Amino acid sequence: MAKTVVPYKDQSDSKRNQVEQMFNKIAPRYDFLNHFLSLGIDKAWRKHAIQLLKMEKPKSILDIATGTGDFAFESFNRIKPDRLVGVDISGKMLDVARKKLEKKNIGNRITFLQGDAEALNFESNTFDAATVAFGVRNFENLEKGLAEINRVLKPGGLLIVLEFGQPKKFPVKQLYHFYSKTILPAIGRLVSHDKAAYTYLPDSINAFPSGFKFIEFLHRTGFHDSFYQKLTFGIVNVYKSKKAGGENEE
Repeated sequence: MAKTVVPYKDQSDSKRNQVEQMFNKIAPRYDFLNHFLSLGIDKAWRKHAIQLLKMEKPKSILDIATGTGDFAFESFNRIKPDRLVGVDISGKMLDVARKKLEKKNIGNRITFLQGDAEALNFESNTFDAATVAFGVRNFENLEKGLAEINRVLKPGGLLIVLEFGQPKKFPVKQLYHFYSKTILPAIGRLVSHDKAAYTYLPDSINAFPSGFKFIEFLHRTGFHDSFYQKLTFGIVNVYKSKKAGGENEE
């Protein structure tokens, strides 16, 4: 099992509730911090992940842990699916996403709903593809969340996951460790006014079973044909996997 790391160190409250509380607090400043703290490279990470998704030409996409909707909007712009649904546990993050949506001439092809990744309110075999950008490490129960994503995908459906990794090579490993443990929490705390949020970030990254360990979780929950790519010296990994049962399988 993946090690459980919580934002506020309160053992009396669930990780799910603490994550929801954390993102509700930082929602107004989340987009600024996201781009600033990644030096804008997060946009390139998303484009790379969406290119893997675009190759499959999905008509319906579920974006889990959608947050303020950046990945969802980018996916829609590049793929033009018939339907895209973004789901997140944080109502405040979704408020930001919906304000962005109001400014776009998209009609009803994008919908944002509040919900839990570990208890998705959709029928089985609904979506052609699912995406999770920087959200799986926030699941309270990683295996349960992945199994739930598998359930709502159609047989042969695609899963794309973008998540922070752990660089191994000198000097990137040392520089990244210093930045994530020292600079990132200080700036995050100053701008977001939440002391715990950007301390939780590096702690949750360190606890996450990245690389082939994460692929093992995928295969235990009904996915197969999986691979991952390292981006920016391994600071981020992009995973591609499919639900078993597609037309081309024996």
